[in-house]
Amino acid sequence: MGKYNLTALRVREKALLSKATQQISVLPVWADVVGDIPPAQVLVRNQAHQHQLIRQRVKQVGGKNEVIYKVQEKKVKSKKASRVFLPTEIKYEEDQLRKEFFKDHPWELARPRVLVETTGKDGLKYDWKKLQQPGKRLDGESVVQRQLWLLNNVPNMTKSQSYDIARREFYKLRLREDIERRVAAEEAEATGATFGPSYLDIGMNLENQEYERWKTWAKNEAQMLASRRASIVGPSLPDSEEQALGAEEDSGELHLE
Repeated sequence: MGKYNLTALRVREKALLSKATQQISVLPVWADVVGDIPPAQVLVRNQAHQHQLIRQRVKQVGGKNEVIYKVQEKKVKSKKASRVFLPTEIKYEEDQLRKEFFKDHPWELARPRVLVETTGKDGLKYDWKKLQQPGKRLDGESVVQRQLWLLNNVPNMTKSQSYDIARREFYKLRLREDIERRVAAEEAEATGATFGPSYLDIGMNLENQEYERWKTWAKNEAQMLASRRASIVGPSLPDSEEQALGAEEDSGELHLE
């Protein structure tokens, strides 16, 4: 494994020696602090802690709701020697819910999202008893948090039932947003507003330009291939001359001059 490198532990000793030999006139400001609070000298590294996945469920037992916590033990896989001391991955229950939702709705990832927070604790203000939250734009994360709240607070709630409830509320709000957007555009056009080409029109225009560019390139490539073939084989006769030459050969009346 090689020798231990203790240079960092001896940095204060090196500074005191430099002061004693008058290589430096003043001790560094950190010398006394390192003397009072020396660095750790434990040379044995412990293996990273294995994090457990804890799930909260509500069960109805005897007419009463009881909160039950389930701990899922993760299987410890054997690692390479170079990866033994790496930090273990921390997983939460909503990670799997988020993965399933965006697998079923991949285009939700293409919608713009606002990641800026004012205090860093904006999520504490949200109450996921309902999907729509004030000050937060409706997105896939809303569905995930709503589904997690249903699993943690509604008695005997299954994963599929919570997913269906959250999706139904999400689709209803998305439809309302589309209707509001369409009505706002119609009202703006009625008062004289004009809108430019849509994203679909812009995309079709770019596609047509690319197709025309490809046609020009393909025509030039075909001409280059034809000229290269002609330079190897030789000039070809017109179709009428080839037919006449073939007829003379068949009748045996071909005369060489």
